[in-house]
Amino acid sequence: MKTTQLLHNLGQSLWLDNITRDLLNSGTLKKYIDELSVTGLTSNPTIFDHAIKNSPAYDAAIREILAKGKAGEGLFFDLALDDLTRAADLFRPVYDRTNGVDGWVSLEVSPLLAHDTVSTIAAAKELSGRAGRPNLFIKIPGTKEGAPAIEEAIYAGVPVNVTLLFSREHYVAAAEAYLRGIERRIAAGLNPQVGSVASVFVSRWDVAVVGNVPEALENRLGIAISGRIYKAYLDLLSCPRSQRVYNAGARPQRLLWASTGTKDPKASDTLYIKALAAPFTVNTMPEATLNALADHGEIGPIMAADGGNCEKVLERFAQAGVNVDELAARLQDEGAKSFVKSWNELMAVIATKSAALKRTA
Repeated sequence: MKTTQLLHNLGQSLWLDNITRDLLNSGTLKKYIDELSVTGLTSNPTIFDHAIKNSPAYDAAIREILAKGKAGEGLFFDLALDDLTRAADLFRPVYDRTNGVDGWVSLEVSPLLAHDTVSTIAAAKELSGRAGRPNLFIKIPGTKEGAPAIEEAIYAGVPVNVTLLFSREHYVAAAEAYLRGIERRIAAGLNPQVGSVASVFVSRWDVAVVGNVPEALENRLGIAISGRIYKAYLDLLSCPRSQRVYNAGARPQRLLWASTGTKDPKASDTLYIKALAAPFTVNTMPEATLNALADHGEIGPIMAADGGNCEKVLERFAQAGVNVDELAARLQDEGAKSFVKSWNELMAVIATKSAALKRTA
């Protein structure tokens, strides 16, 4: 039995952190579903940037959309929704079989709206409506400005993938925004079953401190932070506030491990997959990591419910001069800026390719 199947059987959902038209057209995504236990996927502007730039698979569609007078963001979202609705349909049997727990795909709102709550809510509603699929998450950053948008989107019945979470405090704030939206739905007599995941970025912690901590602490910060967050997640799942909304028919917001591709070439290519094995969580992984897991990966013991030795490890980082609260704030701010940079690069690729295709039309 493949390691991917073993991990799935343990109770963790394996999602692919990638989407391209070639993956869809070649049948590769269907193969991952059938053979590697993949039950969902995530996307972001960088993924689409590389997909559109490096493949002619989008050219015909771009020509058609240009002929309708669309360009820039409008053209991109047409392309992205086409890919993601096709992927959502592939995962629909999983979604139906699990009663909406699994089988999701994700689409990000424009990161240019990160500090504009009203526009983020409007974009989330519009994209969700256009997709017309029950198993499509709209990704909203879990920043201070994003929290009201998360709550409002959930209240409006829009499934949300909360992204850009780094610390326990980030996670708890995102989870509370989700709960507020659900509680408002219950108070209004609405169905409280609105899907959501909270996406914690793992490997960027280790990249941020590389070269600045003792060798014995290398590649351990992201996992220690994750242990702290996992404990908070389990505590929240079992608290009276959560149990009240579950009793009213709501479902828990699931914890998702993101940024789980190993960045250090000296470390195991499945480092974060092995360390973050935990039931009722999601691990969304790059294609190379997924294939490495299937080929030679191993599963260790499941994560400790109390975080294991994470606090002792974090104390060693503190002694080495790492202030995790300050670093979490920096990583989230840098992450938001990198999303904008990726978005601008994606728009430039769209413009360049559009101009080239117009010349050859």
